[in-house]
Amino acid sequence: MTPDPSTRSNGRPPTLREIADQAGVHISTASRVLRQPEPADGWSDSALRVRQVAEKLGYQPNLWAASLRTRKTTTIGVVMPRLTDVVVATMFQGIEEAATAAGYSVLLSSPPDDLDAQRKAVEFLVSRQVDGLMLSSIHLPGTDFVDSLPLRSLPILLLNRHIDPATSSANRGLPFVGLPFVSLPFVSGDDRLGGFLAGRHLLDCGYRDLGVIAGPDHASTSRERVAGFRDALAEAGLELPPHRIVASEFEVQGGVEAAATLLGGDSRPDAVFTVSDTIAIGVLGVARDLGLSIPDDLALVGYNDIPVVSQLPVPLTTVRSPARKIGATGLEHLLALIAGRNVESVKLPVELIVRASTRKLAAREL
Repeated sequence: MTPDPSTRSNGRPPTLREIADQAGVHISTASRVLRQPEPADGWSDSALRVRQVAEKLGYQPNLWAASLRTRKTTTIGVVMPRLTDVVVATMFQGIEEAATAAGYSVLLSSPPDDLDAQRKAVEFLVSRQVDGLMLSSIHLPGTDFVDSLPLRSLPILLLNRHIDPATSSANRGLPFVGLPFVSLPFVSGDDRLGGFLAGRHLLDCGYRDLGVIAGPDHASTSRERVAGFRDALAEAGLELPPHRIVASEFEVQGGVEAAATLLGGDSRPDAVFTVSDTIAIGVLGVARDLGLSIPDDLALVGYNDIPVVSQLPVPLTTVRSPARKIGATGLEHLLALIAGRNVESVKLPVELIVRASTRKLAAREL
């Protein structure tokens, strides 16, 4: 709606008093309505009048003055490397949608996925006086990195990955700088369960010679997915031989390089679990070049269920992780921390999505 100049006084920006008078409410009511998001049950009639008058007059809140008064900037800082990754971008979408609904802005920094770059990103966001901070790509062990950050009492939440507080310098009785903590809350998918579901599915299909492309060892997501896969094998009385596990990066090229190692020798596994779908796409390319048919010569299970994998020439069996919900839930928990409330870490449910890249082996093939 275009502001109506005739309703403004001497060309000045409209004041809260003018809005309250035209809406027929007390100035404190107008102030409260204009600084809060829409309630779940919708605006009351008086609140709706306030917002309509404010829009008509072209009212813009003075966020700087509000931040001086409340010592809050209503801004969340997010450090999120690898934003070109579909899963990471979807998590950020969840963060931004939830922040907007709550009346917050998001200040994003997407540095390279290394600790020095992430430290500089955190320092920048802290300098911008964000009300809370979210880190999505913490490196294990991670605790000393967090201990060294200039966070003071700034609320912080980990997203997608987490760390082991047992290794914290605070818990080891060593000197530290910044934030001492027993644990940092996090929101993630249930990665260990996801790895277990992938392993049990391959075993239920009849595969026994299994391989894993494990991702980077510094990521808790990688470690937990592999651990869950091992859990499934252990439940069946089997072990995963060390030569059947290959580390990689999360990108397609990481899958290409790891698959060349895992599939290019004299002996190859019958089935492979990759800890991300992008890694699995790289495996598909190597399998094609080697003349292997999916799933007849090689079964394949990915992780995350990014949109493209259901449309591949051989649709990919994968574990679906709720990326957008992880982002939105993380934002909700960070706002609770900012409000001074305690929150518990959360692992959101995941599910196995079975497609054509795996099949149940016939009795003669077992």
